[in-house]
Amino acid sequence: MMDLVPVEVIGNILSHLGAARDVVIASTTCKKWRQACHIHLRMLSFNSDDWPVFRDLTTSRLEILITQTIFQTKGLQGLKILMDDVDEFSASAVIAWLMYTRETLRCLSYNVRTTPNVNILDVCGLQKLEILVLAHNSITEVEPNYHRFPLLKSLSLSHVSISSLDLNSLLEACPIIEFLGLVSPQIDITESQVTVELTSQTLKQVHVEAISLDKFTLEADNLEKLHLKDCALEHFELSGQGTLKHFKMDDVSILHLDIIKPFDDLEVIDVSNFTIIWSKFYQIISKSSKLKRLRLWNVVIDDDVEFVDLDLIALCFQDLRYLALSYDSRGELKEGVLHHSLHGLSLMDNVTVLDLGWTVLDEHFADWVACLLKRCPNLKKLIIHGVVSESKTHMECHMLASFTSSIVELMRKYIHIDVQFVYE
Repeated sequence: MMDLVPVEVIGNILSHLGAARDVVIASTTCKKWRQACHIHLRMLSFNSDDWPVFRDLTTSRLEILITQTIFQTKGLQGLKILMDDVDEFSASAVIAWLMYTRETLRCLSYNVRTTPNVNILDVCGLQKLEILVLAHNSITEVEPNYHRFPLLKSLSLSHVSISSLDLNSLLEACPIIEFLGLVSPQIDITESQVTVELTSQTLKQVHVEAISLDKFTLEADNLEKLHLKDCALEHFELSGQGTLKHFKMDDVSILHLDIIKPFDDLEVIDVSNFTIIWSKFYQIISKSSKLKRLRLWNVVIDDDVEFVDLDLIALCFQDLRYLALSYDSRGELKEGVLHHSLHGLSLMDNVTVLDLGWTVLDEHFADWVACLLKRCPNLKKLIIHGVVSESKTHMECHMLASFTSSIVELMRKYIHIDVQFVYE
């Protein structure tokens, strides 16, 4: 039956295997499979996490195996060489792999330590790359005209050493780039004041993680999605044409947040583990009339208001479908939160999913849930998140039992609502 399968189809099957070890084993099946591997294989991956034997081989032996495997292919479009916790490779071997495949490569994932460092931009610039993922490397002296990537749409840099000037030049060298990922980059580590200014007319998505800077300026006229995670920034400035649709911040410290253009097109706001000045934050998002999902989780309100104003949310975000809030049981917030929830008049008619949670459970949480249910007359789903310690005290057990009884009684009034509990 396999004799009837076209060799191109076999090549496609091998390409979906990906892992070099599996491809080599499968290609030994017969002459036709070897031919498919040689001519029609499009994707090949060498990952030290896939096969522990990679770590047991000497570097020279590993270089020979990779060289032999790559040189038996023709027309590779995707190549992953991810050698974490492996000794340094010789630069000549790595350059040979890249030179052999670069004219057909569309996607390159590269995490290889070499001596000396291999400048990927020198080898793969002016080629057909569409996706480039680099890790644990250094990039220096970027020349946009020489290191140009005319077809690159996605660039991810993880633990890469690069100056802010070279980073911006690299963006300039990618005229149609749509995605930029920065994870723990080493930017100007010798400078006392670290400032990054990035400009792109084509970027649509930006993910920034584990970065510490004095100032981060991002100018992107067509940006649609921005995600900041585990960052410490004294000043973050975003400017563009107001096209942002998805804004997410997770465990971020920002002293000064400046948004030059209003978020008129925002559809998703997801903020967690963040201290905000509610009045300023609300001013930034207040014109987002298209907002459909709002998540404020473990958010500390750092101004006189002391609570999230649900009336303002109901009035400004009338298209809201999903609302997630975590309950702050600190003494100074109890009275304000409950008073405003109990006595607020504005309904959130379009909210169909409520996602509510606590970090420290107290006797007021069930009342707070009841208040929010009254505000959402068309609710279909309620998710309760809770933190429960393994060694619960008698008081914690009593509080959990009391809450369970209260929520069971409450849900008898809302039998049409699907209720889920998620405990950590």
